[in-house]
Amino acid sequence: MKKLLFSYLLMGMATISFAESDYHIGILSGTVSQSEDALRGAEAVMKKYGKIDKGGKIIHLTYPDNFMQEMETTITQITSLADDPKMKAIIMTEAIPGTVEAFRRVRDKRPDILLLANNPHEDPEMVADVSDLTLFPDSIARGYLIVKTAKDMGAKNFVHVSFPRHLSYEMMSRRRNIMKQAAKDLGMGFYEVSAPDPVSDVGVAGAQQYILEQVPNWLKQYGKETAFFCTNDAHTEPLLKRVAEEGGYFVEADLPSPTMGYPGALGIKFSNDERGNWPKILAKVEKAVIGKGAGGRMGTWSYSYNFAGAQALADHAVKVIEEKEELLDFDAVMENLKNNTPGAGWNGSYFIDSDGVERENYILVYQDTYVFGKGYMGVTKLEVPEKYFDVK
Repeated sequence: MKKLLFSYLLMGMATISFAESDYHIGILSGTVSQSEDALRGAEAVMKKYGKIDKGGKIIHLTYPDNFMQEMETTITQITSLADDPKMKAIIMTEAIPGTVEAFRRVRDKRPDILLLANNPHEDPEMVADVSDLTLFPDSIARGYLIVKTAKDMGAKNFVHVSFPRHLSYEMMSRRRNIMKQAAKDLGMGFYEVSAPDPVSDVGVAGAQQYILEQVPNWLKQYGKETAFFCTNDAHTEPLLKRVAEEGGYFVEADLPSPTMGYPGALGIKFSNDERGNWPKILAKVEKAVIGKGAGGRMGTWSYSYNFAGAQALADHAVKVIEEKEELLDFDAVMENLKNNTPGAGWNGSYFIDSDGVERENYILVYQDTYVFGKGYMGVTKLEVPEKYFDVK
C-alpha cells in the first residue's frame, strides 16, 4: 500500500507513519495507572479493527496521568487527529477535562468528524452541545439502585467517599444527593467522608495510603454493616482490600468492573488467555472474594464499563460511517453494548438537561450488578421511583 505523507506527533516526541486505509478512527484513553480498563478497551478496539500503521482503522493515544495540570497536552492530542484527512471519528474512552474545548476546535476545523465521548468529566450540557454522541454511567438511576442494593445485601449504613473536584461535577454531585435521599427513604444512615484527590500533590500513592488507614476507623465509627462507595478509581483498590479484610459492604465501583481494584486488592493475577475474557475474569475474582470470606458482601458489573463503552462506541462509529446504523438510534447503541457483554443486562435513558429537554445524543446507561457469591441482583429490571430524577 501507499504511505501517507504525514505523521502523528505522539506525546511531543516520536512520530509514526502508517499505511493508507479507507477511513481512520482516533481513540484516546488513560494509561494503565489511571484507568486500565479504558486502556484495555482501546487495545481491544485496535485488535478488532487494526492499527493504522498496519493498514487498519485505529490510532490510539494516551493522555497524561496528571491530566488536570496538563490539559493543553490533551487538547493538542485530540485536535491533532483532525489533521488526518481520513479521520472520520474521535472517541474518548473517558472524556476528561479539556475534551469540550478540544471537540470545539475539531468541530471548527473538521465538522465532518464524529465526536464520541464516554464517561465525560465536564458539565453534561456543555458536552452534549459539542459531542455527536455521549455515553455516561447512569448516575441518576444508580444513585438509588446502589443504595437499594446495599440494603438488600444487608447494609444499614452507607458511606460516600469523594473530594471537592469530583463533587464539582454535576452528575457526581447529583448522584451523591440521590444516594443521600435514597438512604433516608430506605431507613439507612448516610455519611460523607473526604479523601485526598489522586491528582493533587499527594499523588495516587498518598491517596491510596489514606484509604488503607481510614477504612478500619470508619468501620469502627459506623459499624460492620456499612456499605462504602468511592468516586475515584485509585481509591477503589485500597477500599476493596480493607472491606475484604475488615468487613463492610461494597456494591460496585464508580466505573464497575471485576478488574477495577479487585486484582490488586486480593492479589489476583490473570494469564494471557484470561485477559479480555470477562466470564473467566469474573469467575477468578469471585473465587478470590469468597476465599477471603467476603461472599455476598462485594459486587461489580460482570463486564468493565469503560472496556464495554469503548468497544460499543467504536462498533457504533464504524456502522455509522459505513451507513449501517443511524447515529442517534438508541436501540442500536444499546445493542452494541449488549453484543460486547453477553449475559449481562443493560438499561438506559436520555439525559434531561436543566431546561427539561431530553438530549438524544447523551445516553445514560447501567449494567446489572453482580454480587460475588450471590449472582446478578436484577437491578436493570427494577423501576426507579420517579422522585429521584428530580433530585438536584
